[in-house]
Amino acid sequence: MVGLTSAAGVIALLDEHDDDLKVYALQKLNGIVDQFWAEISDAVSKIEIMYEDTEFKDRALAALVASKVYYHLGEFDDSLNFALGAGNLFDLSLKSEYVDTIVSKCIDKYIAVRVQEQQDPQNAEPMDSRLKAVVEKMFDRCYQDGEYKQAVGIALEAHRLDVVEHSIKAGGPSVILPYVYDLTMTVVQDQAYRNTLLQLLVDQFRKLEEPDYVAINQCLVHLGDHQASAELLQKLVSSGAQADLLMAYQLAFDLENNATQKYLTKVSDALPADAADAPQPKFAKVKSILSGKETIKLQLEFLCRNNHTDMLILKDSKNLLDARLSVYHSAVTFANAFMNAGTTSDDFLRQNLEWLSRATNWSKFSATAALGVIHKGQLSRGLNLLAPYLPQDGVTASPYSEGGSLFALGLIHANHGDEVLDYLRGVLKDTQIEVLQHGACLGLGTAGMATDNDDIYEELKNVLFSDSAIGGEAAGLGMGMVMLGTASEKALDEMLQYAHETQHEKIIRGLAVGVSLVMYGKEDAADVLIERLSADKDPILRYGGMYTIAMAYAGTGNNKAIRRLLHVAVSDVNDDVRRAAVTALGFIMFRSHKQVPRIVQLLSESYNPHVRYGACLALGISCAGTGSLDAIELLEPMTKDNVDFVRQGAFIALAMVLMQQNEAQSPKAASVRKMYEEVIKKKNEDALAKFGAVLGQGIIDAGGRNVTISLQSRSGHSNMPAIVGVALFTQFWYWFPASHFLSLAFTPTAIIGVNADLNLPEIEFTSNARPSLFAYIPPTKPPAAVTVEKVATAVLSTTAKAQAKAKKAKSAESDAMEEDEKPEVKTEEAKEEEAKLAAKPKKEAQSEKLGNLARVVPAQLKYISFDKDARYVPVKKDVTGGIVVLLDNKPDEPENLIATTTSAVASTPPASGADTKMDIEEEEAPLPEPFTYPFGDE
Repeated sequence: MVGLTSAAGVIALLDEHDDDLKVYALQKLNGIVDQFWAEISDAVSKIEIMYEDTEFKDRALAALVASKVYYHLGEFDDSLNFALGAGNLFDLSLKSEYVDTIVSKCIDKYIAVRVQEQQDPQNAEPMDSRLKAVVEKMFDRCYQDGEYKQAVGIALEAHRLDVVEHSIKAGGPSVILPYVYDLTMTVVQDQAYRNTLLQLLVDQFRKLEEPDYVAINQCLVHLGDHQASAELLQKLVSSGAQADLLMAYQLAFDLENNATQKYLTKVSDALPADAADAPQPKFAKVKSILSGKETIKLQLEFLCRNNHTDMLILKDSKNLLDARLSVYHSAVTFANAFMNAGTTSDDFLRQNLEWLSRATNWSKFSATAALGVIHKGQLSRGLNLLAPYLPQDGVTASPYSEGGSLFALGLIHANHGDEVLDYLRGVLKDTQIEVLQHGACLGLGTAGMATDNDDIYEELKNVLFSDSAIGGEAAGLGMGMVMLGTASEKALDEMLQYAHETQHEKIIRGLAVGVSLVMYGKEDAADVLIERLSADKDPILRYGGMYTIAMAYAGTGNNKAIRRLLHVAVSDVNDDVRRAAVTALGFIMFRSHKQVPRIVQLLSESYNPHVRYGACLALGISCAGTGSLDAIELLEPMTKDNVDFVRQGAFIALAMVLMQQNEAQSPKAASVRKMYEEVIKKKNEDALAKFGAVLGQGIIDAGGRNVTISLQSRSGHSNMPAIVGVALFTQFWYWFPASHFLSLAFTPTAIIGVNADLNLPEIEFTSNARPSLFAYIPPTKPPAAVTVEKVATAVLSTTAKAQAKAKKAKSAESDAMEEDEKPEVKTEEAKEEEAKLAAKPKKEAQSEKLGNLARVVPAQLKYISFDKDARYVPVKKDVTGGIVVLLDNKPDEPENLIATTTSAVASTPPASGADTKMDIEEEEAPLPEPFTYPFGDE
């Protein structure tokens, strides 16, 4: 049978007067439209007339044929309208490209109308009932096929909370709830709607047979509901069950890791005090955890015990660089601070006092502030450690070392400043010295981060209004840190007004970055301010606008923000603004870091070196600690760039990407370290590039190789101190001391198990990966001593013969005497066999046992498992690292506890019924000798 070659005959029937013939023609056309749509399209107007004729008996069929024709023509909106007119003839169950495309367009249209109804109900177009019917059929089809996740995806975008709730119940809460939470935090971009969803999730998590307290806690932090957080903790502590009490402790640790100082203070204040006759101070422990003291104490213990700083790297860099140049002196200072961050080890400083004494002016400020990074977290001893450098009545010392010590005090107490805020405020009030004001403002901002403290804000504002360039810049940054994330209209108005009035660029820049911090995490609420700053004629305020986008939308991956930044990156007339716009991409996209190399690829090849530098930092910030091969591939060519500061950016970014990466994980790690050494050795290398290489050495081995830079917390929240720290670190472009802010982003990578008394029991868990995969990088070997070989002395032939004769006689005599005592000599074959056995590689184990306070890098967490039958098991189901509260399955047996080295073990009474004994593994480390910087009075 010959196939149909034309639809002309069938199309001709459309001109007949008999409706039956027209219907017959439409039925035939419906069957052949996919083949002859181009021919039928000439007659589509006739088919439309049939559909619009209310007396025509098969209007739905006409609509279906017209829909298919328009689909093939690429007119999807017209195709959708006619498909809706086809009613039941448009069969959703058919598997075809046409049906899938039209259903997709239908859902998109439905979502667009629903979103408009929610956001602007007065101007929203009415919902087409036919459109709604199609979407409802799609939901029913999802339910029948068990595709609940698909239904949830559509419902979330369409603001259909009823469908979300039904899908959770029907699809199984244990499966669907985590999926909904993940989509809520990653896909939903409207903040008000996200909060509504989070409230729904809290209700659903509470309805589970075993309520998921960890997830509830996470939702409450996002919602900012401190009262509900306090009630949850109080309920668990008061329940009387040991498991609930331990879960309360775990939630308190999680809260401390995720929430702001202001939020934690409110939660702590809302908790009741312990009863006077209570056997255990349970609420006191929860409050102690919320204050951050317990976390910091445990992290300090981990960093001190596992310090793997390679001092030889620092020593070599110091010897190769001329300390008389402040840029080199500062670089080594920062590298030392980063390598020893939180470890309390100042050995390098003690061993190089003469080098240290060469620091002058702001190098001295940076060198003293470095103590704050090294001793970060020593909350109880901070003032004592810095006492020799802090301003003292009647003692005249260098204002640079005094100012640096005030900044150091803020760094030690970063985000936990209750104990030092009053002291810093007192110093700020009593001094008119610019450098002291600078240090005190930075210290107050760092210690009082996100406290929303009006008194501190007013004192910083007074320094700002003195119009001192040095003090004013730090005051602007400090005001931003104190009002972090508050979106305070008063603060924004005052800061922007003064930024327009002052003539000092440093003050304007400090205020521009400070304003961005005030809008941290505000997303859409910051849009008006962003528009205002982006349109300002002052490039420094436009620069602040880019950082406002970065802070407001940090971690959201918001498409609107990304588009704006990319536009500015290629269009603004100012290099600083373009650089800031590209850098800001790293902050917005750190959750989807795999996409960043693709987005900045073209920017990394820009003709503008500032854009290339921004691309480096964007890659470093977003891919920090991931070892991303795509990022390394883009950064490597920029290490050979012909512009010195681009090479600097590439060196710093590579260090960020390769933190805690050994050769087994990332083969490029060794070559990058080698490259740093070679750059520092080059005599003709530019100073800025060397500065970047030394900073890179410090960052890649930060915290004794036990920390990483992580802009999100272990539970997935944005890590506020880290984001702020990295944003302020990028200001080192203008002001080297700002480099120290990077220490705020250093996150210890450990599993630290604590029992009910918050002590450290001896535990064992398994890492189901080869030990070499996540092992520490081996220390650098010192260069082998070169021995100079002596030239053989010329010997006369007659002398040689005489010596040989004497030697022969002597050897014969000794052989006769010692023949009985001659040891057994190994043959050459035996020696070769031994050498082969020694050289033969041993088969590496496929897993290893780790103990408490072990380093566990983020990539290793998926390999970690706890034995369910072990004495200690985590109260939290998923191990995300950090501090893990452990349930003791054998509470009546004696416990073996690990003796802490940083401070005496807390003398907390043991849990009821427990017979606790302390197993001291090693003696407590002695306190270091008193030490002061060798800075002369000025």
